[in-house]
Amino acid sequence: MTDALFTGAVRDAIGREDLAARISEDVIFADIGEEAVRPLLDFDALDEILTTRPLAPPRLRLHREGSPVPADRYTATGELSRSTTRVIRPEGLYRELRDGASLVLDSIDRLHPPIRAAADDLMRLVHERAQANLYLIWGDSHGFDTHWDDHDTFIVQVAGAKAWKVHGQGSRPYPMKVDSDHAHTAPEGTVWEGVLRPGHVLHVPRGWWHTVTGTGGVSAHLTFGFTRATGVDWARSLVERLFEEEVFRRDLPRFCAAEDRRKHHDRLVRVLAELAEEHGVDGFLADRDARFPRRQSFSLRAAVEDGAPVGPGALVEFVPLLAPPVERDGDRITVAVSGRRYRLPASAEPVLAVLARDRELSAAELAERSGTPPEATAAVLRALARHHLVLLR
Repeated sequence: MTDALFTGAVRDAIGREDLAARISEDVIFADIGEEAVRPLLDFDALDEILTTRPLAPPRLRLHREGSPVPADRYTATGELSRSTTRVIRPEGLYRELRDGASLVLDSIDRLHPPIRAAADDLMRLVHERAQANLYLIWGDSHGFDTHWDDHDTFIVQVAGAKAWKVHGQGSRPYPMKVDSDHAHTAPEGTVWEGVLRPGHVLHVPRGWWHTVTGTGGVSAHLTFGFTRATGVDWARSLVERLFEEEVFRRDLPRFCAAEDRRKHHDRLVRVLAELAEEHGVDGFLADRDARFPRRQSFSLRAAVEDGAPVGPGALVEFVPLLAPPVERDGDRITVAVSGRRYRLPASAEPVLAVLARDRELSAAELAERSGTPPEATAAVLRALARHHLVLLR
């Protein structure tokens, strides 16, 4: 199932502990079977996406032999809601693909529910934001030269085959998108090499160089990318707290005696060290989880209409991607989601616990598993829907 592709199929194939130890640190290969990836995307679904969605470059773009294909070779000027935009010309797109161009479609997880479900599942696994891009090619050419990515990736082959060579870390380990050095070079040799076929999954850590080429036929793969928190992110969180410290708001004593500047420096260092001890990495990660974003999704009637009916067969979907922290205070609880805090009756706590675990179920199943009477469950669900914590269908 796509809603447990990574926490289920991938983790089972690799092993829970092995995956946790190697993710972002080593190349990982797994064969989870063609059946596991078939629901993600097929050509009928892709044709429907191209037909119904406005996909102007750079959202959809073509590359060939390491260079972008000029957009005017496969797009034309069109109008959308009285605004001028670029639209894909089918015959132009077909021609470029027949000539060996590689099609890239960014954020396909926002366009196709099965891929969105898989991306959501990856986010629950790594506790980081994830995005899925589609790469499609015919022939034995390549869209990109040997390169590295500034984020971790899981490659999921969904159709055809593609040859991969992973070379490993280059001359600058753990490079970042915003970095002081982008001139580092690829290592010699190859640490992993193979041909990916439907059902194959390959994990390539951030900064690891790789070469990808077609194998003569069609190839379609999804790249699920995510960026892990680093020490730089933690340090930035400390800087944001420094505005509360008077000594850091003061001007630096540029023109006073050297001894006074040294004392000022020592005080800055002392306050910064105390702040780092008070707000450590564990607290930073917990706060990051509490601010984790929600998918943009809607359930209008249940959220807008007062007293909207919630029957036993209503389908309930939990919106937060991560299980939110819950604080209890007497007959009330506080839930932290996406950087906001919601106060709810304590009767909502068992309902929330089941929703965070099972994520999608009927109202009747939710009432039974949480031990909450159906009418009380419906009242809790109405409140959760208004706060965009559940979707009701």
